[in-house]
Amino acid sequence: MDSDNKQPSANVAAVLTWLVPGAGHLYLGRVVWAVLGFALIEGLFYLGLMLSDGRAFEYLDPELRSNFAPALSPEVGNLGAFLYQLDHYKFGPGVMRAWPEWMRVGSTLCAVAGILNVFWAALAHMHARSARLQPRAAVAPARDLFLTWLVPGAGHWAQGRKRRGVIVFVLLVGLFALGTWLAEGSNLSRERHFYFWAGQFLVGAPAIAAEAVWGAMRVRRDIPYVDCGLVFGCVAGMLNVLAMIDAFGYAEAKAFGWPTKSSETAESDEVAAVVKT
Repeated sequence: MDSDNKQPSANVAAVLTWLVPGAGHLYLGRVVWAVLGFALIEGLFYLGLMLSDGRAFEYLDPELRSNFAPALSPEVGNLGAFLYQLDHYKFGPGVMRAWPEWMRVGSTLCAVAGILNVFWAALAHMHARSARLQPRAAVAPARDLFLTWLVPGAGHWAQGRKRRGVIVFVLLVGLFALGTWLAEGSNLSRERHFYFWAGQFLVGAPAIAAEAVWGAMRVRRDIPYVDCGLVFGCVAGMLNVLAMIDAFGYAEAKAFGWPTKSSETAESDEVAAVVKT
């Protein structure tokens, strides 16, 4: 608690959620949200562990296997579970062995759990700050953050900023699709490109769906533009982080009544500024 006004700390709530899903809401006294977050996120993570036998970090090349190497993976968003996986399963016995049948699905579920916990932490942060807000207003920023990850531009569309949402979707999903085309689908394998996969995973459902369809492809020849494809796909995901921040910030401003421009006015001003320059 803050010593001055005895209000819960939003930062503490977010950090606690990062460590254990639901812990931040439990700190805030929101038991239902705490149980829901823990059950959903840790349930997904546990299912992923069982399907993959906890072997996702074995995707890393032997020379990259260190205690810090897996930290650039989506699982780190669920820090406590990430540390458990790293400590309990490590990088396997150090010998080649066949992957479990559902390895790719299990690995993806663990990654999704990490991403979802980031949104749950954002929700805890908003709940700690929003004692005088309507429940729907407090949920909106985290909801729009999640929607933008799930489908780039979807959060902006939900906010009524439809033109911006369409632009974000076309640019980012188009960039990801171009990268996948240049890499001839080889970018969709976490086993083959652990770090680039982590970046493009931030594109959300388009990346997950593409991997489900083409992720098991075999590479039987050199791919001329594979490096360009890997970079484009990863950059699309990283740019979506900016889109998520924009969607969260807009919803946050609306929730607290801070001054914002309407989407049409803001976009018109942007166009005018470009014309003047």
